[in-house]
Amino acid sequence: MKSTRIQLLLLLTACLPSMALRAQKGYEIKVTFKPYTHGFIYLAHYFGKSIYVKDSLPLTNGQVVFKGSEPLEGGIYMVVNPGKSQMVEMLIDSGSAHQHFSMAADSADLVKGTRFTGSPENEQFIAYQTYAAAQYARIRPLQQSLASARIHADSTGLIDQIQAINKATADYRANLTRQHPNGFLSDLFALMQEPTIPPPPKLANGRPDSLFAYRYYKTHYWDGISFSDDRLLFTPMFEPKVNDYFARLVSPEPDSVKAEVDNMILYSRASNIMFRYFVTKFTNDYANPKYMGQDAVFLDIFEKYYQTGQVDWLTEAQKKPIYDRAYSIMANQLGEPAADMVLLDSGDRKTSLYGVQGRFTVVCFWDPDCGHCQKEVPELDSIYNARWKQLGVKIYAVLIDTVKTDVQKIVPEKAHWLAYIRDHHLTDWVNVYQTPAMKQDDIDAKRAGFRQLYDVYQTPTIYLLDEQKKIIGKKLTWEQVDEIIQRKLQLNHSNPVSR
Repeated sequence: MKSTRIQLLLLLTACLPSMALRAQKGYEIKVTFKPYTHGFIYLAHYFGKSIYVKDSLPLTNGQVVFKGSEPLEGGIYMVVNPGKSQMVEMLIDSGSAHQHFSMAADSADLVKGTRFTGSPENEQFIAYQTYAAAQYARIRPLQQSLASARIHADSTGLIDQIQAINKATADYRANLTRQHPNGFLSDLFALMQEPTIPPPPKLANGRPDSLFAYRYYKTHYWDGISFSDDRLLFTPMFEPKVNDYFARLVSPEPDSVKAEVDNMILYSRASNIMFRYFVTKFTNDYANPKYMGQDAVFLDIFEKYYQTGQVDWLTEAQKKPIYDRAYSIMANQLGEPAADMVLLDSGDRKTSLYGVQGRFTVVCFWDPDCGHCQKEVPELDSIYNARWKQLGVKIYAVLIDTVKTDVQKIVPEKAHWLAYIRDHHLTDWVNVYQTPAMKQDDIDAKRAGFRQLYDVYQTPTIYLLDEQKKIIGKKLTWEQVDEIIQRKLQLNHSNPVSR
């Protein structure tokens, strides 16, 4: 397979906003970590799914003091031992008022042996971790017994015990949140919380509303969470929660995804770093999406935020692959007319894509030397002869290269292409190619060639067009093409027509 892939990097340093205008008191965190008396202690933090080292200092008299003239970004930080084998998490709230305290840890027991002085919220955090660890110790043997239980009564009793422990833990978090509604720990509990779904209301026919649970869960998924709270980015919980929301609760249809993406970006604007994070994350997620057609989400982001100059934290060099990707998909969006191509057929006659009349048109970009093509092109021809030809399907097959550069010689690809067509009996296809001179004409005229118009960065690349040459599928396998054709025919209640 011939393939090049754009790597869109989330630049952490570019995402961090200037803190020049913040209070100058900074931070000071004194750390002892038993039994270590020498070596380096590390201060690190989460950002999305990754961990970044903020600072490292050698132990002096068994202690280090992390300090700076500017306050730290709020989030979950960690102190790491010299061997980098143990770490103690701690909460850092925004502002210098919360960033002057001491921490003492003992590697023999990182939960019970950790103490904070001058940080009430971290004292609450350690108390919660101690409680949660005890609850886990109670629930683990119950889960193991449940996995091996054979009698229904045993399973029911175990499930009741597990649910009671889980409820007690949830009640602990809820009680702490009521006592400290504005605390950072309460915001973290909101990230961990899942909506409790009430009984569904009844419809006019007296039956329960079967969609109520989904709607309620989705509506309340983000309760207590602000998209402008940049502390959440410096935790390991926020990004997985965002990913879970899109995976389970958002329809993969592009318009549905666009609406959710727009909403998150809109509500993140009060925080510069959150705004940058969401724009960058969704750029990465949808530039090469998992589901066909979702590149329209990337294009929407590009038009709203990149082309309007709102992405001002990247250099021109960093923007270039993003702009190149956008220009590669602008002309091949689902539901839009495909770009016409006027290329030469095997007899060197000009042949237009729009001149090919068919109920459906399969456009295949391929190369006879491509390993994937050598497997998939014969399969494509087999299904074409077995089923598609009788349905009025046409295949417009485009040779990618007409000249190959070998270390020893220049190999004319056209002759090899013609031999492959002949040997594999692809004569019912509309086989076309572009000469090097035609390609150069496109370049000289600054005219987009078919590689850009159809986003061809690998072979084979297969599109499916309807009778009006509108794109109804792209980057497909022949099996997916067949599935879409059959589904379209069923939806239209059409009968197969003979050629």
